[in-house]
Amino acid sequence: MKFRTFSEKQLKLLRWWCDGSESSDCDGIICDGAVRSGKTLCMSVSFISWAMLNFEGGSFAICGKTIRSVKRNLVVPLLNVLADLGFEVRDRLSSNILEVQTGSRKNIFYLFGGRDESSAALIQGITLCGVLFDEAALMPRSFVEQAVARCSVEGSKLWFNCNPEYPQHWFCTEWVKKVREKNLFYIHFTMEDNPSLSKAMLRRYQKLYSGSFYQRYVLGKWTASEGLVYPFMSDEKMLYDEPKGGFDDFVISCDYGTVNPSSFGLWGLCGGIWYRINEYYYSSRREGSSRTDEEHYKGLCELAGERKISEVIVDPSAASFIEVIKRHGRFRVTAAKNNVTDGIRQVSSALKQGDIRICRCCIDCIREFGMYRWESGGRDVPLKENDHAMDDVRYFVATYLNGYDDSIYALASSR
Repeated sequence: MKFRTFSEKQLKLLRWWCDGSESSDCDGIICDGAVRSGKTLCMSVSFISWAMLNFEGGSFAICGKTIRSVKRNLVVPLLNVLADLGFEVRDRLSSNILEVQTGSRKNIFYLFGGRDESSAALIQGITLCGVLFDEAALMPRSFVEQAVARCSVEGSKLWFNCNPEYPQHWFCTEWVKKVREKNLFYIHFTMEDNPSLSKAMLRRYQKLYSGSFYQRYVLGKWTASEGLVYPFMSDEKMLYDEPKGGFDDFVISCDYGTVNPSSFGLWGLCGGIWYRINEYYYSSRREGSSRTDEEHYKGLCELAGERKISEVIVDPSAASFIEVIKRHGRFRVTAAKNNVTDGIRQVSSALKQGDIRICRCCIDCIREFGMYRWESGGRDVPLKENDHAMDDVRYFVATYLNGYDDSIYALASSR
């Protein structure tokens, strides 16, 4: 990997721990701010360099939301850089361990995923010389605090990086706002702090996000979500006619309800773009009567028609409806991924990039786009109303469009 140059903030991150630096006596560092600002790669290189210079035979932790995300976002880009810097790296993939060596000095780096509250148990018992948290704000507080407690070796330091969330998020209130109290060095990044991003790429990212996501991922601010979740969908240009010609593939996404409405979206792939070309939307309140699972299944079949459906993605809480679909044997059914905030961000990006398009015939979906709002109070929680088509769109994007990772991980060999 070739580096052109480093920005002033990137250089600070690379050498904040060095002797003579004004921040060398700090117990750790927090870097937050915009996406694509270069903070992740610079922090990981700085972390390994600090560890190898100051310890021998030590144990360290590199933590992310999941083991897969740690390897994809941090370890894979890092391996080639370490090789270029003269480090020898042995990857023990099955054990989630990196052994890094320079000369006769060797240290071990354990990879951990902080997916949920139960993850804290994974890191108990180990003694660490340092820990790096990649996307710390996405991890549960219990996991982060347990990992911090493991750093009991003299001279150990804490390394945090993240993109901002809402202002009342625990990492913002307990760490970002208490950097002096905790004796931490703090650097805030914007996209302009990454000299490798061209002006054209900066404009692309600026167009990609809107609302609170723009404030966070482009400007790097801890800001509250408010107003419409998808304000840009009020533009008539965001709605499309069904494309002429055939489709290469079909998928149906389902948000299931009994008292609440059921919303099923039919997606067709044409020219590399997924169109929501039709919908089934049934509200028992609006229609005056409820439908059984079998009646909803009949509606699913009518929506599919004679098309070959690759997959039906269903609300994961709709166990009885999933069982009905399986029993009939016509469709392959998958329980949807249901992280609301991540899913909304993915839908917003997919819509603005043109990866998915909503056809004008999807009347109830379009109606909900104009009414789907964030709760007041500062948390990233949308109101639980006018969200049924919104949920089925989110299930499609999070589970089918973005849900499958076929990445191949490249490993650096010893020089």
